[in-house]
Amino acid sequence: MHAAAPSLASELDAHLIAVWKAVGRVQRHDLSRTSASVLASLRDGGPQRITALAASEAIAQPTMTTLVGRLERDGLVTRESDPADARAVLVTLTPEGLTRLKRIREARAAAIEARLRELDPDERAALAAALPALEKLARGVAA
Repeated sequence: MHAAAPSLASELDAHLIAVWKAVGRVQRHDLSRTSASVLASLRDGGPQRITALAASEAIAQPTMTTLVGRLERDGLVTRESDPADARAVLVTLTPEGLTRLKRIREARAAAIEARLRELDPDERAALAAALPALEKLARGVAA
């Protein structure tokens, strides 16, 4: 009896997780992946409520409140009243938070670049050719 061949989705999932783990291990940062993801969400989407951040990270609101408190203590975000609803709080990325994100991205890019240098030119070309499809997957647009 032969096992079914893994699907493209299964293979892609396994390889993306492996790359993500390998790159994450290269340089330890003082931010968790969730913290960095929250900062990136604020960079990309502007100020957001804690409830929206918790939903986007798939974590409980009290957990996000604690995380935002640490990020605020470290000077990476600020919390202000939402002008549309004084009961709500908007979280905003600070210049220091943006700087920290840039450093993390540069370190990850350097780690990936080192791994890319280990590939032959055809393998690098194949990855480059796949980038438009990966972008569509990341945006959630059907190819």
